[in-house]
Amino acid sequence: MGAPPPAPAPPDVECPRCGTPHAPHQEYCLECGLRLPTRGVVTTLATGWRRRVRWYPGDWIWSALAGLVVAAIATAVVVAATWGNGGGSTIVATGPARTGSVTTVGTTTPIAPPAEPTTAPAPPAPPSPPPAATSGPISWPAGKNGFTVVLESIPATSGRAAALARARAALRAGLKDVGILASSQYPSLHAGYYVVFSGIYASNDDATSAAASAKASGYADAYPAAITS
Repeated sequence: MGAPPPAPAPPDVECPRCGTPHAPHQEYCLECGLRLPTRGVVTTLATGWRRRVRWYPGDWIWSALAGLVVAAIATAVVVAATWGNGGGSTIVATGPARTGSVTTVGTTTPIAPPAEPTTAPAPPAPPSPPPAATSGPISWPAGKNGFTVVLESIPATSGRAAALARARAALRAGLKDVGILASSQYPSLHAGYYVVFSGIYASNDDATSAAASAKASGYADAYPAAITS
């Protein structure tokens, strides 16, 4: 009895041009020389399916199965992560909400009230006092006899305003008791002048000492003089 004839090759391992069977991983057809199509993963899986089951639903079955596998793996990862974090603290409700604290398992965190200001704002600084007003020129006391320091003698023809300006300048220079008198009203003085004087003294010595201070203040021609009515 002869050997049984070999089984025919499956349709998917035949040359698409001439129909000659070829090995599963053969690159060229030995009959017509056609470069055979590459067998991918899907083709290999489909061939194995047909060898075991006559009905084949189509190549889409492999994409569906791959999607199911990925979904199953992702679900397993999520479940494992959830169980791994199961030891965290759990917030336990202790009753109606109250102001003051939040209670968790094993921990009570007080909520501090807002801090109150403890330092009152500083009062505004008092305004600066106004500058002291400089007293104007004085007049020689009526009927008074004494001594003084003559700072300047302004001719009466220049007017009293010129003498008043010189008297105010002496006050600004720091001299005390500066005043104006008309020399024609006092026999001890030469008539025809407005005399700018400084100080009213009882003795000539006091007037002489004051004249030296006036010279040091810039009035080089200052001199003591007797004033008699």
